[in-house]
Amino acid sequence: MNRRSFIGFAGASVLAVGAAAYSFSDRHSLERDDIKAADENVGMMSPDEKEILYLASLAPSGHNTQPWFVQYIEPYHWIIANDKTRWLPAVDPTQRETILSIGAFLQNLEYAAGSFGYTCAWTLLATTNQDERIMEVKLTKTGGKSNFDREKIKTRRTVRSNYHRELISKEDLDHIVGSEPDGFHYLPADGKESQYVNEQTIEANRIQAYRDPAQAELADWIRFSNQDAEKYCDGLTTASMEINGIPGFLVRNFYSKDSAMSNDFRDQGIDKVRSQVSQSAGWILLTSKDSSVATLLESGRRLQRLLLRIRERNIAIHPMTQILEEQSTQQVLNDSIKINDPVQFILRTGYLDEYPMPVSLRRPVGWFLRK
Repeated sequence: MNRRSFIGFAGASVLAVGAAAYSFSDRHSLERDDIKAADENVGMMSPDEKEILYLASLAPSGHNTQPWFVQYIEPYHWIIANDKTRWLPAVDPTQRETILSIGAFLQNLEYAAGSFGYTCAWTLLATTNQDERIMEVKLTKTGGKSNFDREKIKTRRTVRSNYHRELISKEDLDHIVGSEPDGFHYLPADGKESQYVNEQTIEANRIQAYRDPAQAELADWIRFSNQDAEKYCDGLTTASMEINGIPGFLVRNFYSKDSAMSNDFRDQGIDKVRSQVSQSAGWILLTSKDSSVATLLESGRRLQRLLLRIRERNIAIHPMTQILEEQSTQQVLNDSIKINDPVQFILRTGYLDEYPMPVSLRRPVGWFLRK
């Protein structure tokens, strides 16, 4: 689930050159609607199957790695699998976040299938986070369709900027919690627990930015150019990191993986995090009773259910789980906020004036389908 924004400002001479070139070159970061890649390897699939799997793939993941593939057994019978080439070992060495992301994928799949008139029969296959085969699913056509609106999946977006500090109302909290209050913790911005999470989020980001393997891993998933974005259809683009206008143009045309390893780039990322945590209504923490594979999958599903309920209330949620990724901050978190159960998600939240459309890229279904 991606959680960072980085704005790189070039020196005065590069800025001047960039501003001039901007008038004649790309003013627009590649966005999801721009991708028109041919969908290979799906000739054996029905239109319903293809659309259900595409909607499933709109689930969030760390650095937008999309860490799943689907093994096609037969029509409407698939194995949802763990793509080891898309792990993030520097920040997620136990693949906890990978399994959470696959859980969100499963929730989207079930919602989408129901909206087309199918029920899902699930069989858990994995016993560890590192297992390749995670879940078997068989879809069966029923007599009617669910009333789930697929547009909720299509319009879900992580928004990182322009939050209000107005606290989330009880009515809106009740709406987004739905019928599952267990493990949901709202830390309002005016409370000491929220201030603690603010401070520790900045500290965890500082540690991570200067931990070279973590920063290099991040650099690997930033699609600095539109050409790379179109080639891979994953990772972090300037649009998804909310680096717009001339700063976005400069990043797309003058920055590279080497740039991300510079102290200036790291410091600007930390400054951005400091700015973000100062503008919010607080934090939502989701906990679970344990961290088994089944529980992590359900936690990921729960997050996705929550994310699909927030837009209609103009509430944004930005996963910022670096505290859980750095040992020194993770070890003291539960005692400091007086929560006993394992924390699976740390989510910055706040109201927005306007909800933008999604921009993060997704691979065509044929790219993550295997026979």
